[in-house]
Amino acid sequence: MTNNPLTHLKRDKTLALALKNFTFEKVKREENIALYLCLSIISQQLSTRVARVICDRFLELFTGEEPSCERILQVEKSTLRSIGLSESKCNYIHNVCEFFAEQKLSDERLQDMSNEEVTETLIQIKGVGNWTIQMLLMFAMAREDVFAPDDLGIQKAMTRLYKIEAPSSKELKQQMQLISEQWKPFRTYACLALWSWKDEGN
Repeated sequence: MTNNPLTHLKRDKTLALALKNFTFEKVKREENIALYLCLSIISQQLSTRVARVICDRFLELFTGEEPSCERILQVEKSTLRSIGLSESKCNYIHNVCEFFAEQKLSDERLQDMSNEEVTETLIQIKGVGNWTIQMLLMFAMAREDVFAPDDLGIQKAMTRLYKIEAPSSKELKQQMQLISEQWKPFRTYACLALWSWKDEGN
């Protein structure tokens, strides 16, 4: 098997259509995974523009410094609500930080885990679901073989590209999983290509 993601993925002649205009960049690790998770929660169900504004307000609470979980927990929920966060998001952010602090979860410990172990660990946090963990694995932990069948953009792209007809969400995801098997071990890049292809108006 080739170590070149694009060469490998182009073996799928259908996916190759989405790779034509795809600009390949290797995924990179982020520092402070707990903070990334908090910012992901803030961004959920918001437009990109609004999410950026509220994330910036959140970070401004810490006067330009990247906050630790302990520092975030010192911020009153009323202060978090004042920057535009809902009560549930305030609770979820505190849940994340309490979990990381109690479990003494560091970036290093998480990076030593497999994708499955990361999922089993973080899914215990109320407010953190599979989709959020998949995005974390891709964009914060730089894992190259993550598939996101719950993502609406991936669902739309694959339905169009592969002309999938499925009578239920469950069957759609089953077909998507089956197709994605051939992309291993580079499913993250396949997802990136599918998002890009969809954003081009396909």
